[in-house]
Amino acid sequence: MSPRAEAPAPPSARVHRFTRAERWVHRGTAALMGVGVLTAAALYVPQLAVLVGRRELVVRIHEWAGLALPVPALLGLASRAFRADLRFLNRFGPHDRVWLRAALRRDRRPASRPAGKFNAGQKIYAAWIAGAALVMLGTGLMMWFTHLTPLVWRTSATFVHDWLALTTGVVLAGHIGMALGDPEARRGLRTGTVSRAWAEREHRLWRP
Repeated sequence: MSPRAEAPAPPSARVHRFTRAERWVHRGTAALMGVGVLTAAALYVPQLAVLVGRRELVVRIHEWAGLALPVPALLGLASRAFRADLRFLNRFGPHDRVWLRAALRRDRRPASRPAGKFNAGQKIYAAWIAGAALVMLGTGLMMWFTHLTPLVWRTSATFVHDWLALTTGVVLAGHIGMALGDPEARRGLRTGTVSRAWAEREHRLWRP
């Protein structure tokens, strides 16, 4: 009599989502962005400026945080997993349009929001924040090195930099609010793994 075949092992309760390098890129970028936003607030909100004081020091911290902002992502390019995620973020497919239509209708049912590893909202946020960071860096350099550009350029750069900074603060607040509402997504960025049930519900087109 042949031995009974063993039953297949149950699937793991958790699946791998982010490598250590990817998590550090996110943490480094978030820390630098946070310093940039907080120092900008201390420079432009009178009540905070009086409370913090030492304006020259705050200006220098703001400038160097802005210059360093691209560094985590540039270092992350050494990671194959990070480069793969950039490709995922840069691809917008038919299912992403379905996701956006559901979001506009405020339809929160997971079945109506198909997503791969990243959903359409995350892709748009990543593209927007990358573009905003580059524009902020360029306009900030024009404001810092005043002898390199004409006065009208610096005036325009200041206008763009200030309003984009305000918009960035609002977008970041929304991003943080979304993260606070999804503990499992935060756990994925903290530990690198997420529950299989969450992955199948929120990112059902993703094949980890």
